Amino acid sequence: MDDLFGRHAVVTGAGSGLGEAIALSLAENGARVTAMGRRREPLEALARRNSRIVAVEADVTNGESFAAAIQKAVDANDMIDIVVANAGMADSEPFKKMTEAHFRSIVDVNLVGVFNTFRACFDKMIHGPNGRLIAISSIAGLHGHPYMSAYCASKHGVIGLVRALAMEVAKTGVTVNAICPGYTETPMLTHTIENIMEKTGRTREEAEAPILSTNPQGRFIKPEEVAATALWLCSSGAASVNGQAIEMSGGGS
Repeated sequence: MDDLFGRHAVVTGAGSGLGEAIALSLAENGARVTAMGRRREPLEALARRNSRIVAVEADVTNGESFAAAIQKAVDANDMIDIVVANAGMADSEPFKKMTEAHFRSIVDVNLVGVFNTFRACFDKMIHGPNGRLIAISSIAGLHGHPYMSAYCASKHGVIGLVRALAMEVAKTGVTVNAICPGYTETPMLTHTIENIMEKTGRTREEAEAPILSTNPQGRFIKPEEVAATALWLCSSGAASVNGQAIEMSGGGS
């Protein structure tokens, strides 16, 4: 994709799963990528796979230290064109058993983390028709799911943030959008399935069945499909797409 060549992209949660796929895809299409996350080893392994990727250790839940990490990224790679706020976590718990600490831990990463990412990056961005703020939300940001009230609340919040910010910054030329994948083949999904197996005694096939049923295509989303959607949002052809929550669920609702 020619219109990505040389642009500076920041991707959080880049050490595995969707963040890894998005960071690689951006780099393979010519972008200079700052790959951020809390675990240095997987980030450095990712950087070894493509010379356009630079690993930066950072925690999106700590606004002050994250802003300092973004400044280092700008010093190394120049002003930012693209931001993909992907860092996230998922867990399930019956509401009546959920503690405030559990709820806050998920909201801090999934919602406050996106706020910290966008806030730290926006003033370091090149404003204009190539500016992109992209949040990775979820179908759980569009629909309710039992035993996932904290996760659903955090992802609904991300979409609200995206829609409001899109209106606020529209005249700068920067677009703000959310991608809302269904269940995707990532370590997070593996953790979810294993958690169901542990808490219910179900086999893997039994644990996967109700999850697969949410996708009319009867399959899990591939990380590369989400990365391709992020690439499209970064393209010049998506310059008028703003304030949208793009559902990727195989037609589920």
